[in-house]
Amino acid sequence: MTQEEKTAIEERIVDVLKTVYDPEIPVNIYDLGLIYKIDVKDDATVDIDMTFTAPTCPAADFILEDVRQKVDSLDGVKSATVNLVFEPAWDQSMLSEEARLELGFE
Repeated sequence: MTQEEKTAIEERIVDVLKTVYDPEIPVNIYDLGLIYKIDVKDDATVDIDMTFTAPTCPAADFILEDVRQKVDSLDGVKSATVNLVFEPAWDQSMLSEEARLELGFE
């Protein structure tokens, strides 16, 4: 797989991640800064490292499965593995500009 193909797949992954929401927060998980890593491998498998705003997120299982299913369904992706990580700890500085505006932090 070429670097251009990997980049195109990663762009589609970002687009689909922007459709995943925590039910309690009106901002998608990508703009919240919850996605730490997207690694598209040569064999078309994808590893994603993500976190939550709090380790005790009640919707964690739902969100993780939503991410995995949506990324798995993309053309060019053989399979996706979603890893839940808590290092570094999430904080408000990870919010995108759009998220900061939506949540009233600007």
